[in-house]
Order: sequence, then C-alpha cells, then structure tokens
Amino acid sequence: MNAFMKWAASLLLVISLQVGLTGAGIHSDSAARAASRYDQVLYFPLSKYPETGNHIKDAISAGHSEICTIDRGGAENRRKESLKGIPTKPGFDRDEWPMAVCTEGGAGADIRYVTP
Repeated sequence: MNAFMKWAASLLLVISLQVGLTGAGIHSDSAARAASRYDQVLYFPLSKYPETGNHIKDAISAGHSEICTIDRGGAENRRKESLKGIPTKPGFDRDEWPMAVCTEGGAGADIRYVTP
C-alpha cells in the first residue's frame, strides 16, 4: 500500500449533521470548533439531496456513527454485507449509512430506498 493509500485509509471524515444538513449555521463558531477535531468535514447539501440527507440524519439519530473513517479497500465487502437480503427495487437506489467506504459501514448499516 503506497503512502497516499495509507493516508486515505486513515482519513477521518465527519458528517456535520447538526448544522450541515439543516443548512443553518454552517459557518457558526461551534461548527468550526467541532470541525477542527477532524481531518476533513463534509457539509452535506440537504436541499440538493433531501432523501439521502434525511436518511443520514435518521440513521445517526437511531444510533449509527456520524464518523466515517475512509477505507476504500474494504468497501466492496462491506457493501455486500450491508445490502445482504435487501433486494433491488426498480427506480430506486439502496442508500447506506454508514456508507460502505467507511470502516463503520457494513453489516448492520441502515439501508433506505431513495430515488436517484
């Protein structure tokens, strides 16, 4: 594994749902302080992707992690585990939270059908 891949695998990504998904206070002082504890922070555009954004908020409220530690190398296996027993549905995507690209994803992830 090259240095970049090691770096990418250890990259910590936070979904700042309390402010990012609601669209309120994205650049607030408290959001900036919280963001400084992580390598990267993703502010998800809820207005652009409301189904996915609401799914993420609901999954975190149900106890799933708001942290996403990137590990692309294990994503395929985690996706197989998270989607096991969840059939495809015409006209919908199976949205996962935590995502399969996150070490926190995989078996037990919250799955919701969303329109693409």
